[in-house]
Amino acid sequence: MNATADMLTTIYPLLSGLSPAARARIESEGRLLELPAGTVIFDEHQPCVGFPFVLEGQVKIAKSSASGRELPLYRVHTGETCVISSACLLGQLDYNAHAIAESAVRLLVLPSYLFDELMAEPPFRRFVFGLFAERVAELMQLVEAIAFQRLDQRLAALLLGHGRTFHATHQQLADELGSVREIVSRLLKSFAEQGFVALGRNQIDILDPAGLRALAADRK
Repeated sequence: MNATADMLTTIYPLLSGLSPAARARIESEGRLLELPAGTVIFDEHQPCVGFPFVLEGQVKIAKSSASGRELPLYRVHTGETCVISSACLLGQLDYNAHAIAESAVRLLVLPSYLFDELMAEPPFRRFVFGLFAERVAELMQLVEAIAFQRLDQRLAALLLGHGRTFHATHQQLADELGSVREIVSRLLKSFAEQGFVALGRNQIDILDPAGLRALAADRK
């Protein structure tokens, strides 16, 4: 029984139309990895040697500057995969970002030669290019936010949607926004003074979500 291929198509239904030969190759040549939270899965300027499917967990894809600042680009959750990996494989390029396991993750990694050969399979090809379309739309939203939204709007939007308590340090929020801790701390202090939030140790309690939503939507 093709247990690995069956598991893959259960989590990624778009691949259910793969030929029996393709499923057999995934079973025999794909590599299962289990990695703890905090593992660097790949780094900038490393050669791309495989195409990962996330079977469990969450992976953050980010860019780093020469000064060490980090800008998260997107996250890959269970049932998704990494568009940067596919772009690097298609273009035979090194990675131009890095990936970190934000939780314990379980991956199925296809070797680069198998990725190339599976592109001849219509279901696999549709999956890869559908992934490109989704991620390009997300990255365009990120570019738009950075270019046209004030940092206080982006911070307000980031704080929403996580319940009444957001667990994070000021540095983690700065990294998420591509900013610096001092500016984020100053904005959070202003939010607290306006009654939007209460600040605690490594946590932020949301007191006025409606106020934060109004701020996030402000177009002035």
